[in-house]
Amino acid sequence: MKKEIWRFIDSGNSSPAFNMALDEALLNWHSEGKIPPVIRFYGWNPATLSVGYFQNVEKEIDLDAVRAYKLGFVRRPTGGRGVLHEHELTYSVIVSEEHPEMPSTVTEAYRVISEGILRGFQRLGLDAYFAVPKTAEERDALKSPRSAVCFDVPSWYELVVEGRKVAGSAQTRQKGVILQHGAILLDIDEDKLFSLFKYSNERVKDRMKHAFKGKAVAINEISPRRITIEEAKEAFYQGFSEGLNIELEPYQLSEEEIAYVNKLAVERYESNEWNFKR
Repeated sequence: MKKEIWRFIDSGNSSPAFNMALDEALLNWHSEGKIPPVIRFYGWNPATLSVGYFQNVEKEIDLDAVRAYKLGFVRRPTGGRGVLHEHELTYSVIVSEEHPEMPSTVTEAYRVISEGILRGFQRLGLDAYFAVPKTAEERDALKSPRSAVCFDVPSWYELVVEGRKVAGSAQTRQKGVILQHGAILLDIDEDKLFSLFKYSNERVKDRMKHAFKGKAVAINEISPRRITIEEAKEAFYQGFSEGLNIELEPYQLSEEEIAYVNKLAVERYESNEWNFKR
């Protein structure tokens, strides 16, 4: 049986505003029927702290530390918590809610989409599996997280290796389209990460940082050999192809499409109104 063809875009390293604008643009174009479903890989220049759509920046984020590290800063259109995008492969998936393979619930759609990520980890020789919060305490922790740090606890169907979270994802549904994007960690600088958030005191910060080590891990901390970004791209490209049973067709944005994305980046994702007013 012939496989469905999805587009594949590797947009390289871009500014935080451009990255979020391109995800939104792809969602818009798919909702209008201009493009098929899309898998996108990307990186960040400069390294960036992104925050979830509902996060309170003034209350949770140490913007002086963000500036001191010369990081980019952007608010995502998706929920979730703060992510330091530095040594990672970032991905996004854009597909219609009405797609025959997409379940109607958010958590089950996570499971289907994340099958591609699971296969990618397996291709890298890592024994990854889906996180399923088992106890009432774990489920309650997801409803009211104590930390502003994304990788602090695995959500439903996020990827775990040796009991620790290795990929963080977030999802939104707009205009009949699912946008799921996430970070696949190759390496992590925990000192830098934890310096970017506000805490009631240093003791709380140290306790959360210590607990984090047991909850999250980067690929190169557990891989028997060092994985490069190119190896990761190849593994997850094949992983998405197999996991979603699709054929990926590489695509380059036209000048007109890039102009649209740049306009959206300036008007929304570079604006203080979007990034700070919540």
